[in-house]
Amino acid sequence: MADHFTLRLVGSRMLAPAVRHMAFERADGQPFVFVPGQFVQIHFHYADGKPTKRSYSLATVVTVPGAPVQRVEIAVSYVDGGAATALLSALPEGGTIEASGPYGRFILMDGDANRRYLLIATGTGVTPYRAMLPQLAATIEHRGIEVALLYGARSEAELLYGEEFEAFARTQPRFRFVPCLSRGARALPRPQDRLGHVQAVLPELAPDPAGDIAYLCGNPDMVDQTFEALKQAGLPIPHIRREKYVSSR
Repeated sequence: MADHFTLRLVGSRMLAPAVRHMAFERADGQPFVFVPGQFVQIHFHYADGKPTKRSYSLATVVTVPGAPVQRVEIAVSYVDGGAATALLSALPEGGTIEASGPYGRFILMDGDANRRYLLIATGTGVTPYRAMLPQLAATIEHRGIEVALLYGARSEAELLYGEEFEAFARTQPRFRFVPCLSRGARALPRPQDRLGHVQAVLPELAPDPAGDIAYLCGNPDMVDQTFEALKQAGLPIPHIRREKYVSSR
């Protein structure tokens, strides 16, 4: 059940030139409970006093899904002239904002019997997959599944949490991390790197209607195009789970 609460900023760092990782704690000292893949909403007012809100997927890494955590972590993209950008970019450590949550069903399902997860993202759409890493590790161990994360960014500098996904891949042979760079290769390319958009690289993974469940998160155009490609490959619609990220002012 969603709750309303005040969050206090306890730390932040830049993930990319226009993306900031922000860590909060509840001002009332209470722990926060969510399932990896869910999101929170930040509530604030426009300059004219009109109330509004923005949604952010939770980046907090949870060892046990549903266990209480102290940190509420999100990745915030900066939008030119955006009201949320003005609020969050100016928020000092110790500053507070109003929030509610958790919300959403973009989560790993207990009843899944697939052989592989295809996790596909662009930009900050990769955030929920970071939160899922311990759960994915447990699922790999218990069910022997494979996981492929296909992640689109313009450049190496915009691969959010890239080092964490690469480290996870080194410890989990059944996890494959495929960065897709649309504006040129890294200075030191990795063997798994690909050039181009995720939609163009997807066929390399040979989506399997009998064994795959796909998660799509990020740019709406990517989500729509990849959804159609997976349907054409024969994946049942219930096995294609989507969340679109729209930049809002």
